[in-house]
Amino acid sequence: MARASKIVKPTSQELIHLTVLAVQRLTPHWVRVTLGGAEVEKFSPMGYDQWFRLFLPLSGEDGLDRLPPKANKMFGYLKYLRIPDGVRPVMRNYTVRAFRSRGKSGGPEIDVDFVVHGEGPAAGPASRWATGAKVGESVVIIDEGLGFNPERGTQRVLLVADETAAPAVAGICATLPETATGMALIEAPSEEDILPFDAPAGIDVRWLVRGADEVPGTAALSALREVELPGTPFHAFAAGEQSLATGARRYLVGERGVDKDAVSFIGYWRIGASSPAPKSVRAESPSQ
Repeated sequence: MARASKIVKPTSQELIHLTVLAVQRLTPHWVRVTLGGAEVEKFSPMGYDQWFRLFLPLSGEDGLDRLPPKANKMFGYLKYLRIPDGVRPVMRNYTVRAFRSRGKSGGPEIDVDFVVHGEGPAAGPASRWATGAKVGESVVIIDEGLGFNPERGTQRVLLVADETAAPAVAGICATLPETATGMALIEAPSEEDILPFDAPAGIDVRWLVRGADEVPGTAALSALREVELPGTPFHAFAAGEQSLATGARRYLVGERGVDKDAVSFIGYWRIGASSPAPKSVRAESPSQ
């Protein structure tokens, strides 16, 4: 995950064991998994686009107990890689879609929205896990903090995202003051995948349905070139497919003269570079 340099780190980055409390299919391409229980009290909500490392027990939950502390750091990650294939959990990065200090479970709850592309062997490991997740399953997370980091007092924003960064945009809008103004441009793969969310009245939220043959990110970049930018000072946040994030920053800074420090950009994924499942999982998947 390529990120801008100014990242707001959390106060703690320990391993946090959580339990699946609920699973809901929201649209053809969205599955919401609610996490809580176990050690959820260790999680400190920061709002905005708070993200975390998520460890999924695709080959059984025994691997979660073998995760080393600081598995998100270099030496810890090397220890993580030494966990044998077939036991080693899959690690992915996700955003907090919503946090409730007291949910239906009676305790804190974290909603995580998964983009689902394809089913069965055609789906990525995280998508496959989300579509088959069961209440009571265990996962582990490591908090990573925020990528959205405007200057203090900035209330005008420009948010540009594909569907993978839609939860981040929703989280930012939920945390901004009610007096905030600006615009959010969000791509969706279909009309059915548009998920309305609460935002300050002054934020113009525009969903852009991508054509079936369009490359992810192109609709958002095209729309960005056509809209009138917010009045200065404003802070821009561009996230999603790598070329969308870097392309938006290049346009804003290089062509529109926006201060580079006023742009947070995050490449969540890259076309053609998706990570495969562990060998053991691939071996168990039926061929098509």
